[in-house]
Amino acid sequence: MTAPPITTQWLGRIAYADALALQEKIVGEKKRARAAGNDSPDILLVLEHDPIYTIGRTRDRSSLRDAAALPHSVVEINRGGQATFHGPGQLVGYPILDLQNRGRDLHRYLRAIEAVLIETLRGFDIDAERREGLTGVWVGGKKIASIGVGVRHWITMHGFALNVCGDLEPFAHITPCGIAGVEITSIERETRRGVTVKDVAEKAGAIFAARFDALLCA
Repeated sequence: MTAPPITTQWLGRIAYADALALQEKIVGEKKRARAAGNDSPDILLVLEHDPIYTIGRTRDRSSLRDAAALPHSVVEINRGGQATFHGPGQLVGYPILDLQNRGRDLHRYLRAIEAVLIETLRGFDIDAERREGLTGVWVGGKKIASIGVGVRHWITMHGFALNVCGDLEPFAHITPCGIAGVEITSIERETRRGVTVKDVAEKAGAIFAARFDALLCA
């Protein structure tokens, strides 16, 4: 089957529960369309969240440290990985794609998301990279983007979080992604220039839509 084009939709600032409900709705629509033998559009939702911590479904919750003392609420979700923070100044991207049309390879899917983010950061004169054995994107040993995905019947949800600007202090209350001693950075901190989440969303969305399938096969 030929993969459909990927469209992007900017949602602005949105509560986590509302974004999750929208993802669930789109995933359900795609499942029903596939069962009926119909095509359905693939989409990348780009947005920023009100402050919240999330963690994947795991018995090990040590990355939350003292969950009762956290400055923002915690939600457990159906993605992989340990705790992370979402909030204003961070670009969040939720690709909702049917991987049956894109190779059914979760490892390559994660690497392609990393490649999109690395290419996006290059546009802001930031030399970002992967780290062996870890998922996400790094700048000089500091983590600038996290990735955590969920897949249902090869339809994806959740996605990536790229730190753009603003306060990074909420990360200090957890062990981000379960990585002890990790330093968190942002585009603003690395470039010392003002940049908005929407500006980065436009660049990342364009790269994702135009280049994702090529990067998936790279």
